[in-house]
Amino acid sequence: MNAIELSHICKSFGSFSIEDLCLTVPRGTICGLAGENGAGKSTTIRLLMNALRPDSGFAAVLGVDTASPEFLAVKEDVGVVLDEAYFPEVLSAAQVGKIMAKTYRRWDGACYDAYLDRFALPPNKAFKDFSRGMKMKLAIAVALSHQPRLLILDEATSGLDPIVRDEVLELFNEFTREEDHSILISSHILSDLEKLCDYIAFLHQGRLLFCEEKDALLEKYGIFVGTAEQADSLLREAVVGREASGLGGVRALVRRADVPDSLTLEKPTLEDIILFTVKGGRAS
Repeated sequence: MNAIELSHICKSFGSFSIEDLCLTVPRGTICGLAGENGAGKSTTIRLLMNALRPDSGFAAVLGVDTASPEFLAVKEDVGVVLDEAYFPEVLSAAQVGKIMAKTYRRWDGACYDAYLDRFALPPNKAFKDFSRGMKMKLAIAVALSHQPRLLILDEATSGLDPIVRDEVLELFNEFTREEDHSILISSHILSDLEKLCDYIAFLHQGRLLFCEEKDALLEKYGIFVGTAEQADSLLREAVVGREASGLGGVRALVRRADVPDSLTLEKPTLEDIILFTVKGGRAS
């Protein structure tokens, strides 16, 4: 069973639209959803959680059609962290825990308290007095404390300092050590996705340009650094995108399979692949 299936999803909002989105997240894996602001990442998550209805297409979470009455029960198995934490401002973290205990059948109060301690969140301080980073940590603590099988995270590491971000990423890694646990995480911090994810999906202007296994994706491409003449000598289909690199030099993302083995290539980052894909206007 796949954790997530989106099949030929379309959704229009005036001048913006999600077009023919097909995305599968295998159970037990972490899929990173990358894309610029306005690419459709948050819209995709809302469609997935049935907060928005698609114009056409099919969505399933944990094997259940999101449009079916049975999906309401499945939401118990999904932990969600949005790009903003939404709790009543007057409540403290301790009070949030008491409310969640009446919301989720499998709420684990001891687990929640442990996360508050681990994140150094004061239990009796009002939510309105939390920093953005503290608010995000509280949302993560809630999402992890009702024994979910799937985490859906929309910019969940946004606003966290690098040390805490690293700790949170390790928490997410720990979560998926259970073979039936899965994560879909959207983020503009591409280094986080490269560090954490098994699969990378890239949305651009409402279209999914690629969804591939991360290690295979990084092996598929290389960075060529040389002169413009050398770059021009490469096969056109080998070059995904290129940019000037000073004094007549060129830096380009190339497909390893389409260039000579003798050509020295640097290893790309996920950011390289995404930026050059957008500049080149093509993928795969």
